[in-house]
Amino acid sequence: MDHIKRYQQWLADPSIDEETKAELRSISEDDKEMKERFYKELEFGTGGLRGIIGAGSNRLNCYTVGKATQGLANYIKKQGTGEKGVAIAYDSRHMSPEFAQMAGLVLAGNGIPAFVFPSLRPTPMLSFAVRHLGCTAGIVITASHNPPEYNGYKVYWADGAQVVAPRDKGIIDEVNAVSEYGQVLWMERKEAEEKGLYGIIGKEVDNSYDEQVLAQRICPEVVGHRGDDISIVYTPIHGSGNLPVRRVLEKAGYKKVFVVPEQEQPDGDFTTVGYPNPEDPKVFTLAKKLAEEKNGDVIVGTDPDCDRVGAMVKNDKGEYVVLTGNMIGALLTEYILSQKAEKGVLPKNGVVIKTIVSTEMIQAICDNYGVKKMDVLTGFKFIGEKMTEFEKTGDYAFLFGFEESYGCLAGTHARDKDAVVATLLICEMAVFYKKKGMTLYEGVEKLYEKYGYYLDGVKAITLKGLEGVERIQKIMSTLRETNPKTFGGKAVVWAKDYKTQIFRNLQTGEEEKSTMPHSDVLYYILEDGTWLCVRPSGTEPKLKFYIGVKADDMDSAREKLAAVEKDLEEKVAAI
Repeated sequence: MDHIKRYQQWLADPSIDEETKAELRSISEDDKEMKERFYKELEFGTGGLRGIIGAGSNRLNCYTVGKATQGLANYIKKQGTGEKGVAIAYDSRHMSPEFAQMAGLVLAGNGIPAFVFPSLRPTPMLSFAVRHLGCTAGIVITASHNPPEYNGYKVYWADGAQVVAPRDKGIIDEVNAVSEYGQVLWMERKEAEEKGLYGIIGKEVDNSYDEQVLAQRICPEVVGHRGDDISIVYTPIHGSGNLPVRRVLEKAGYKKVFVVPEQEQPDGDFTTVGYPNPEDPKVFTLAKKLAEEKNGDVIVGTDPDCDRVGAMVKNDKGEYVVLTGNMIGALLTEYILSQKAEKGVLPKNGVVIKTIVSTEMIQAICDNYGVKKMDVLTGFKFIGEKMTEFEKTGDYAFLFGFEESYGCLAGTHARDKDAVVATLLICEMAVFYKKKGMTLYEGVEKLYEKYGYYLDGVKAITLKGLEGVERIQKIMSTLRETNPKTFGGKAVVWAKDYKTQIFRNLQTGEEEKSTMPHSDVLYYILEDGTWLCVRPSGTEPKLKFYIGVKADDMDSAREKLAAVEKDLEEKVAAI
């Protein structure tokens, strides 16, 4: 069906309200805008929905949210677990409360109890609540760190993790089977509440979550009476982390926590930053100013749904510098493993799980402490899947999981990245190192000296709209077909295609079959151990490039990284 027919269908559909139709009539002469909104249905993918807010089949609105929820409800009813109910959380984005309520009322209309948080909460709290309340599933309304015009809808299952295969496919099929918006069942809120099908989650869940987060402290004794020895500057970047992060830090005994006032309150426009991503150093501009005033030891910032955390610390010149997601992950891995080993509580079957695009320094750290390191595809749901597997089999004891995109988790209270617990542990590390007369920056330097100079780079090309989708597809297909033989003057040894699941040694002709799920990812290992990866983002209109190198000193590592980056950029530009 072409975009004009979809557009006309919406205008004729009696289940679409008049206000929405008026918005659509206003673009009747703008074919490009009409095409962007209607060239396809907003796809319910393996992680749910994510899109620009607005009227249209390729936009996020009450109708596309209602359709997604109806499909989920149909799937739950076929599983026979509807009586357990579904937990729902939302963040500070535009329309988040409305979409959360819509999802709850559709569930109620299908006879499935909805348990909704009374106000914005972090995504990891939703993950926790699903298991704590014994729900069959969970929904969180968020677009994570995307620009303000976006919102999203993520689905979790009873284990507290985002849905994975084959369950994700089953839900997608049910969502796609809802062909008309008139098929969406829903109930007025008053009636739903009277029937016990729409309830508000109480404070008890907040308190239980706090207890579990605080239980993840490795050396709480280092804070003790030293809570006023460290100065912490925190920014929730207008999101859901403000209250839970501050609450947990206070309970942990930190006395000097300064919150950036301009970014403290929820704001769907993210007025002070625009793009609320803690991966972007610009979001810390106001935090740096406050840190300079308060002599801050560490700056931390969480994204709108508080599952990602960024940090800045003072370097040897007293300047605030960014800790990358890989640096944070490596510091936390070393801290957790070293201190558990020192206390004699490091399990022999311990495991650290990271994504394939995260730093390989983790392998060296895990080898040093005799701990298993495991790789999964990009996406924290794959770490959550492994956690559930190990809980059932007992093969490994989960210690820590992280991905380079500033997401990590310590503990099994949640099955998704948790910036509340990450912030708590970053602050604890800062106290730990300060007690030794060191900064976290010096902690990173010690890692390089101990394990080697691992340097990682991430680049992204933003390609919006239909043309952007086509451009990304062309780049991926061309790289897949041509299979480059060198990058940065170094020969490619292994070319791994996670879409075809064929891993090929270009020097020997040897082939291996991937044991991971299908994914549109290309991964290359070069003769000197350098690796690089190309993949479309699953959450933004971007093509992402990841590179990892190792050298004997930082200058050599930077040279290696620059050479590979330049070559990769030239190859992509030529397509």
